[in-house]
Amino acid sequence: MRVSTVILPVHRWSESGREIWQRAEELGFHAAYTYDHLSWRSFRDGPWFGAVPTLTAAAAATSRLRLGTLVTSPNFRHPVTLAKELITLDDVSGGRLALGIGAGGSGFDATTLLRGGEEPWSPRERADRFGEFVELLDRLLTHDAVTYEGTHYSAHEARNIPGCVQRPRLPFAVAATGPRGLRLAARHGQAWVTTGDPKISETGTPADSLAAIGGQIERLGRACAEAGRDPGELDKIMLTGFTPAAAGPLSSVDAFVEFAGRHAELGIDEIVLHWPIPDSIFAADLGVFEKIALEGAAQITE
Repeated sequence: MRVSTVILPVHRWSESGREIWQRAEELGFHAAYTYDHLSWRSFRDGPWFGAVPTLTAAAAATSRLRLGTLVTSPNFRHPVTLAKELITLDDVSGGRLALGIGAGGSGFDATTLLRGGEEPWSPRERADRFGEFVELLDRLLTHDAVTYEGTHYSAHEARNIPGCVQRPRLPFAVAATGPRGLRLAARHGQAWVTTGDPKISETGTPADSLAAIGGQIERLGRACAEAGRDPGELDKIMLTGFTPAAAGPLSSVDAFVEFAGRHAELGIDEIVLHWPIPDSIFAADLGVFEKIALEGAAQITE
């Protein structure tokens, strides 16, 4: 199992941002991701920087650490412009980029760009757009020129030369739990992302959560079978921080090792931990966090 971190884009680069990303590499994390939002929940009234510029700066400040979004969505992105940014970032990073991608939610990102009187997209429309978004983005990142006409997105002779450093393109990590999203992951993904089952995040038990994630992995396997793919071809990524736990995985090295081990038994290949942010829902002891990175990760990979 690999251990990674997600660093929210709340830090000024000149103050602590650079040092945090470099420290993530020093600690031996497999990858460091960041959220791709205009803002997010309880962080809405505080500092929040753009994902792509942050990752570009992180690429220049590190040399081995894999980088990525966790996750990007169609809420305020267009495949044509996003593809150009991703190809550039893959080049700057020397082929260390992965794209975490999801359908998006109904929060701040979904309403910021609306004109007066417009309604946010319904869950069905988000799913429809997500399907087109992933398909077109796949084409844009694997072909020099793309013309596409869909219901929601179009491209006319969109040029993306020289393409990605990683071939045939940079990997997609598709966040999905519903049937349509799992089918997209099976068709286009190199990895699949889960945060657990949001329906039981507050009222369920750790056992309930494990059962729910196990069910998601089974459904992913069926989607892969329908697509003619071996589910073992997809890495299975668990973004922590949203599941019920008697003792959170960041409370101690032992708690992390137990948490990671139980999820490894389900088939999870990569655990992603939030870099601690004081006075937030991601508050945690930084010393314990670093100890988990140095000692806990070694224990679960032995």
